[in-house]
Amino acid sequence: MVVEHPTREPARPTATGLQDVLFELERREPIFHRPELGTTREDFERSTAPDFWETGASGQRYSREFVWVTIEQRRLAAQQDPYERDAWKTSDFQLREIAPNTYLLTYTLEQPDRLTRRLTIWQRTNSNWTILYHQGTVVTE
Repeated sequence: MVVEHPTREPARPTATGLQDVLFELERREPIFHRPELGTTREDFERSTAPDFWETGASGQRYSREFVWVTIEQRRLAAQQDPYERDAWKTSDFQLREIAPNTYLLTYTLEQPDRLTRRLTIWQRTNSNWTILYHQGTVVTE
C-alpha cells in the first residue's frame, strides 16, 4: 500500500502593507550576526526583551544570558579565526503582524553545514526594534 503525503503548502505571502516592515527586518537577520547593528552587551540588551529566549536548532531552550555568553564567545573566537558570514545565505522571508507593532518573521538560513528555517518575533517600540523570541529548526531530507 502506498501512502500519499499531502502536498507541502508554501509559506503565506507577506501582505502588501507590510513590505516596508519586511524590508527593515530582513536587514537585521540573521540576528546577532550583523556587526553594523552593534556588538556590545549594551547593544544586545537594547535589541532583546528582558524576557527574551530562544529555541535552538537542537530543540534546546536558551535564556537571554546564555545567548549573550555564546555570542560573546563566538565574537572572541572570530578575532583569531575570521568568521565567514558571507557564506550564510538568507531567503524566503515572510512576515505576518501578530499583534499591534509585533511581527512574526520567518526565513530560510543556508549555512555551509546545514539548512534551517528561522522564526523571530519582533516588536517595534518607539524607534527601536526588540526581539521577543527566536527559533531555528533544522531542515532534513
